[in-house]
Amino acid sequence: MKYLGDMLLTLEPFSEIVMGNTALVRAMIESGTRVVTSYPGSPTPEIAEAIKSIPKDQRPFYFEFSTNEKVATEVAYGAAVNGHLSTVFFKSVGLNVAADCFVQLSMMNIIGGMVVVLGDDPGANSSQNEQDNRHLARLCYTPVFEPASPTEVYRFYKEAALIARQMAMPIILRLTTHVCHAKERVAFDAWQPAEWNHAPRFDPRNGPYIPIASEVFPLKKVALKRLSDVEALDSTASLNQEIDNKNAGRGIITAGMPFLSVMDVLSDVSDKPDILKLGMIYPLPRRLIRHFLKTHSEIRIIEELDDILEKDIKSLAFDEAIPVRIIGKMDAEDWVGEYTPDKVHATLSGTWPDLIRTASVISSADKAGVPRRPPQLCPGCGHRSAFHAIKKALKDTDITVADIGCHTLGFLPPYQMGQLLMCMGASPGIGAGLSLFNSERKVVAFLGDSTFYHAGLPGIINAVFNRHPITLILMENGTTAMTGHQDHAGSGRNFNEVTDKIPVRKVLEGLGVKHIFETDTYQQSSLTELVQKALEIPEFSVVIARHPCMLKFMREQRKKSGFVAKRVRIDPDTCQRIHECVEKFGCPTFVRGPDGRVEINPDLCIGDGSCRQTCPVSAIVQ
Repeated sequence: MKYLGDMLLTLEPFSEIVMGNTALVRAMIESGTRVVTSYPGSPTPEIAEAIKSIPKDQRPFYFEFSTNEKVATEVAYGAAVNGHLSTVFFKSVGLNVAADCFVQLSMMNIIGGMVVVLGDDPGANSSQNEQDNRHLARLCYTPVFEPASPTEVYRFYKEAALIARQMAMPIILRLTTHVCHAKERVAFDAWQPAEWNHAPRFDPRNGPYIPIASEVFPLKKVALKRLSDVEALDSTASLNQEIDNKNAGRGIITAGMPFLSVMDVLSDVSDKPDILKLGMIYPLPRRLIRHFLKTHSEIRIIEELDDILEKDIKSLAFDEAIPVRIIGKMDAEDWVGEYTPDKVHATLSGTWPDLIRTASVISSADKAGVPRRPPQLCPGCGHRSAFHAIKKALKDTDITVADIGCHTLGFLPPYQMGQLLMCMGASPGIGAGLSLFNSERKVVAFLGDSTFYHAGLPGIINAVFNRHPITLILMENGTTAMTGHQDHAGSGRNFNEVTDKIPVRKVLEGLGVKHIFETDTYQQSSLTELVQKALEIPEFSVVIARHPCMLKFMREQRKKSGFVAKRVRIDPDTCQRIHECVEKFGCPTFVRGPDGRVEINPDLCIGDGSCRQTCPVSAIVQ
C-alpha cells in the first residue's frame, strides 16, 4: 500500500500496470480534484482503497465516506458550488438513492465543476438488478463518458473534469464492473501540484440555485444548451474511435467494455467490419455517427443492457433518411448479462453467420463440470449464530423480511431467513406493510447497522410513528462488512480519523422506541429468548443482535505478535451423526463424508467455538 500511495503522488511521467479504479485516482490528482465523496459499493470500493494508500496529510484532496449516496452527492455539490472541483462515486443502485439531488445538478451553475463516477454492474455480479443508468443520465440532461479500459478511465476522467470545470456543470463517467477491475499498463502524465485556494467562492448571484417553479424553465434551457455545447466540443471527438477495416458493407457501433470483446472476437476474422467505438455516449456525436451510417449498408449495434444507443441511432437514421439496415437486439438474451467475448461471439455469429462461424463456447462453471458453489457466510460469522438462534423462536407461518448486507445470505439454506428483499433500508417499511390486517402471523425484519445509518432510519421512525407492531432484528457487527469493512457512523472512526460513536441503541431511544433488547449473537439461547419476548409485545420492538465481523476481527488478530491459531474438532467417539452442525448451523468449516462422518476443515476453522453449543451431544470440542 505504501508503494501504491507513492506511485499515485509521483511527479514525473511514468507507466504502471493498474486497475481502472486505481487509474481513476491518479486522474483525480492530475486534474486538481479537491473534494471526493462516496458511499461504498461494488465495483467501486477499490477507488477508496487507492485513496487510503496516500497518507492523509499528503492527499491533495479531501475524501469522505458519507452516510449514503444522496448525502455524498450533496456534499460534493456543495463543495463544487463553492469553487472546488469535486467528484462523487458509488455503485449502480446508489444512483437511485442519490437521484433526488442528482436530477437537479445539470440545471445548476456548478462553478468548480463536478464529476459523477458510476460503477454500473452488467451481469449483476454484486447487485440486486442490472439497471442501466444511461436512462437516468437522459432524465437529467447530463453528459456521459464511457471508457473501455483503465487507460481510458484515466483519459476520460481528465477530459470530464476539464469540461465540467470550464462549463460549470456535472459530467458522468460511467464505469462497469470489468472496466473498474481490469488491469493494464497505463502511461501517466507528469503531475505539477498546484496551490490549493481554500477561499470560499460561492456567490448566490452566480445562480439561481433555487429550483422553484418560476425558475424551472430557464434552468432546464440552460441544461439543454450545455448538452448541445458539449456535443460540439472538439475535445470530445478524441473520446470516440473509428477503426477503418475497408469494409463498406458492414459496420459495428459499440461502446465501453463490449468494444474489447468485439476486438477479441474479430481478431481471427479476415473480412472485419469497420468499427465505430463511442466514448461519449450522451449526447451522441451525431455528425460522426451520421457519416458512419452513410458509408455502410449494414450496421450491427453491440451494447450491454438496454437498447439506448440502438434507439437513438435508428432515430437519427430515420430523421436523416439514411438507407442503412441497423441491427440491434434480437432476443431476450441480448438484454441481459455482460458482453463478454463468448456472448459477443454468439451475437455476431447469429447476425453474420457467413463472417463468424458458430462455435460451442464454454462460458459457465456448469458446462465446465465444476460444481456450483453458493455464497457463504464466513466461518465464525455472528449472523450465522443469530439465524440459528432466531429460527428457533419463529413459527413456520411467521414472515421474515431481509435487507441488504452480508446477512442477506440468510435467505439461503439452512437458515431460510428473509422471504422478501428490495433495497437498502426497506425492511422496516415492507415489514410495516405486511403487518397491516395481520393478527395471525408475526413479522420480523432484519437490518444491518451500516444500513441502519444509510437508509433504515426513516422506516424505523415510520414504524414508531404509525405504531406498526413488527420486530426488528438489528444485526450489529460494527462495520460495513459486505463492501470491504468501511467504517460507519457507529464505528467510532471515519475514513480519516477517530470520531465519536453514534450508538444504535441511543438513536433508537431518541426516536422513542420503548422495547429494546440486546445480546451477543454467540449467546444463542439468550438471543432465542429475547426474540420470543419481543414477538409477544404488540408494539414495535427491536432486538440488537451484536457480534463483531469475524473476518475483520481475525485479520486484525493475526497481525498481533504472539497470535496462536485455534481450532475445534469433532470427537468421533461422542458424535452420533445427528448432523445438526451441518444441516442447521451450516458453517462451511464442517465437511460431511460419504459415510456420514463429520470432520473439520482446518484451513477454514478459526476456532471461535460458536458451533459448540449447536451440537446436541457436545461432540464439538476445542
